[in-house]
Amino acid sequence: MNDFVLWAIEMVQSVDPVLRTVLAGIAIMLETSILIGLIMPGDTIVLVAAIGVTSWPQGLALGATVVVGALLGESFGFWLGRWAGPHIRTSWLGRRIGERNWVRSERYLRRRGGIAIFLSRFLPVLHSLVPLTVGMSGYAYRRFIAWTLPACVLWAAIYVSLAAGAAGSYMQLSQRVHYAGYFFVGGILVLLIALAVGKKVIAKREERHMADETDTEA
Repeated sequence: MNDFVLWAIEMVQSVDPVLRTVLAGIAIMLETSILIGLIMPGDTIVLVAAIGVTSWPQGLALGATVVVGALLGESFGFWLGRWAGPHIRTSWLGRRIGERNWVRSERYLRRRGGIAIFLSRFLPVLHSLVPLTVGMSGYAYRRFIAWTLPACVLWAAIYVSLAAGAAGSYMQLSQRVHYAGYFFVGGILVLLIALAVGKKVIAKREERHMADETDTEA
């Protein structure tokens, strides 16, 4: 297992750092832009790119690029929503998303405002629909950026630091512990599960909050 993990990490590290960083930025830009995030595993690509980080400058460059990519993608979704949101919603792709998800996104934004924009970066489905919904709502772009920028920074910091830290720890541990590869693979699995569970917890909490508000209004 050690040999395989070492080979995988070295393979990622063998990719030119600039190319690796640019690819991660493009991936997250596509993942956060209009509806592409429903099928584009941008977070996985960021994690893989972070495994190849070998220095603080590389880590900071990757994190900054991911933030810029996320902001570009979400901005694209916002302006597309402003200019063509209703047409997208009634298109074939919009119908595939499901009216329930569109309504859910609208209700979430209406009830939670800026908090919805911030938390949507961490929520499945909504992270692609909310920017588009915000654009359709007439919400000011500067207010949208004010809420989504810190969310993108926090998201990038979590993904890049955890993955890079895990890879760095493994490289040190592998020289002393024969089964370090199993620890690394186990650690990555725990990280992925923790991120997935965290998203689920936030989603359930927000759905419960919205349900409570609906009952109160009724």
